[in-house]
Formats: sequence, C-alpha cells, structure tokens
Amino acid sequence: MTFSIGIVGAGQFGGQFAHLFNLHPGVREVYVVDERPERAAEAVDRYDLAGVKPDFEALLASDVDAVAIFTQRWTHGPLVERALRAGKHVYSAVPMAVTEEEIARIIEAVRETGRVYMMGETSYYNPATVYAREQHAAGKFGRIFYSEGDYVHDMDLGFYDAYQYSGGDRWKETASYPPMLYPTHAIGGVLGALPSHAVSVSCFGVKDDRNDGVFDKDVSMFGNDFSNATALFELNDGGVMRTNEMRRVGYPSHIRESRFRFFGTEASFEQLAKVTVWQDKKNVHDISEQMETRPSIPLDDPSLANVAPELRDAFVSGLAPVHDAGRLPEEFRGAPNGHEGSHHFLVDDFVTAVNEGTLPPVNAWVAARFTLPGIVAHASAQQNGARLPIRDFGDAPANP
Repeated sequence: MTFSIGIVGAGQFGGQFAHLFNLHPGVREVYVVDERPERAAEAVDRYDLAGVKPDFEALLASDVDAVAIFTQRWTHGPLVERALRAGKHVYSAVPMAVTEEEIARIIEAVRETGRVYMMGETSYYNPATVYAREQHAAGKFGRIFYSEGDYVHDMDLGFYDAYQYSGGDRWKETASYPPMLYPTHAIGGVLGALPSHAVSVSCFGVKDDRNDGVFDKDVSMFGNDFSNATALFELNDGGVMRTNEMRRVGYPSHIRESRFRFFGTEASFEQLAKVTVWQDKKNVHDISEQMETRPSIPLDDPSLANVAPELRDAFVSGLAPVHDAGRLPEEFRGAPNGHEGSHHFLVDDFVTAVNEGTLPPVNAWVAARFTLPGIVAHASAQQNGARLPIRDFGDAPANP
C-alpha cells in the first residue's frame, strides 16, 4: 500500500521531511503548502515533489490521505484537530499542543475518526533513549527510581537566527516561547525508555536578565520572562523525574542538546556532551562510541543554506551504532538525517502505521504524556513552584 501526503510548512525542517517522505516506498505523492509560496515551489523543485497546494484549506479539501504539520509550535493543536476531522492521517512536529484542552480535543478526534496521529518526537529515537529502553526491558537497571532529561540549548547558538527566519520582523514576540511549553525532547527521552507517566510537578523558572527584548513580558506574545526552568515530577510508579529546559546556558548544545540520566537499584546510565557511561555496582563502562552518530550529509550542503551554522548538526546527525538501521528502507541510505539519527525512524514509523493501520510508538496518548507535563510545569513556575497534579489520558486503545 501507498498513500499521498501534504507537508504544511516548507521551512528548515519541513523541506527535509518532505524529501524523506518522497523517498519512502510507502508514500505515493508529496505535496507542499507554505504561507510563502516561493518556499513551497523551491521544495517541489529541489526534491521532485508532486506539487504545491495553495493553502491549508485547499489541502484539507483535496484527496490527499495524510498531512504532516511543520508550522510554528504554538499552532499545532488546532491544525491537527482540523486535519483529523477532515479525514486525514496526521504527523505533527513537536509539541503536540500548548493547552490541556487542545490535547484532549486531539485525542477525542483520533478516537472518533480512527485516523493515525503521530507526534514527531526525536528523543524517542535518541541513541541514549534507545539504549536505556533496551536495558530497562532486559531488567538490567533493576528498579529505576530517578531519571533526568535535559534540553540544553543556548539562544546564542543558532536560536536567534532560527526565530528571525520563522518569525519575520516581529520575531522577538515569538522567541520568548516558554521553555516548559516545549518539553518533549527532555521528557520524551526519559518516558520513551520507561513505561511510566508524570502525575504531579513542582517547577521553578529563572527570569531572564539579558535585556535584549527576548523573554521580555512586555514584548512576549506569551507574557513570558523565563529563559530557563527546572521541574521535578512525581511518576506513577513512585519514581522521580527531573527536567531542565535551558535557553541561557554555557554549554555546547550543537554537540548534544538533549542528554539523559537514569538511576536504578542495580545499574545507572549517565550522559554528558561527549561522554556516556553505563555503571553497575562493580564498574564503569564507557559506552560513548555506541551513542556517537555519523554525519548523513556535509555541513555545507546547499539544502542548509538558510540554517545557522550552530544548528546544522541537528540537521545532519545520522545513525549511531545502537540504532537498528536494518529496519529502515533501502531508499534512505545516504539521505539526510538529523536529531541524532531520528528523522529516518520518525518517517518510517508514521508511514508504517498509516499503511498497516497500527498505532505508531508516539501516538496521541503517548504524545500527551510527553507534552502535558511541561504545560502543567510552566503553570507551576508561574505560581512560584506550587505542586500541581497532571492529568493522564490513559493508555492507547488496544485496537486503533
């Protein structure tokens, strides 16, 4: 079986994903929609796609089978719901949504329409998460009682350029996006390895002091002045998870922006920018080589012309030894990858779910568990660290 798909947003990541969907043998046609028609046309020419649709409404009214949404992060929830209600399968970039109500409406739409929904959380396929998931499944950790997931990306390392590229003249209004409303790289990397979910949180935000108009409440469309935030989550299994979301930090985020730690009763796993270790009660084992990704394309590839040099590693990092490359289609060999080898797996899992009528790994219920804790954490930070409960939407149904 094959299907057609429309890419909504042909920006920095949307174009690369259009290319991967077009390469996949399970996809028949790829169309593109963008607010800037020239971007859509450029993507069609560069990747030999099927064509351009004039706008989102036209795409939903067309006979395409699926849509992949790569718009501004706070717009995803309503667009996803509309696409599902129009009978389309939906792939959405992170985050799933920015309110609990939006998340609830997406899950309701998935239930009622029976369409496939998948959130494109890269950390589910991060080498560290893959390794920890396998070790936990094998019982090597014992009981994991404490875990950490950090998304550590300084604004100076490419984010100013990225926000100006996507936000236009008023980019500072959107560059102040609250760190905890984009928690899925940190939370998803932990909960992607553990069969757990967060039930409560206490979070503190650090108010920005750069005074450059970013993270300024008077400028921010979100009324946000937190540039860093730290949350402590209670998990349903009695364990604890800590999450850091940092946008002002002296750290080489271009080397590794997402990093993880897991502590169990029998063994533990710890990761820094260039070093990863597995530890038991007898010894420390350096497993850094298993986590090391290989470049998929050169950093000066023409397709990266609009990407800040500090961000290009995220667009080129390919597979690591811990990845199961054998499950990917042959057509992906030599194709651009990114976010530590995750892009190929993201596309393949969505295509497989649509064509086989199965649930993807990061389905709507899993996506809610990766997204909602951060939304509640931000609310906690706004209330000076008040401990707040986190709603759980349950497990995905056995028969999608």
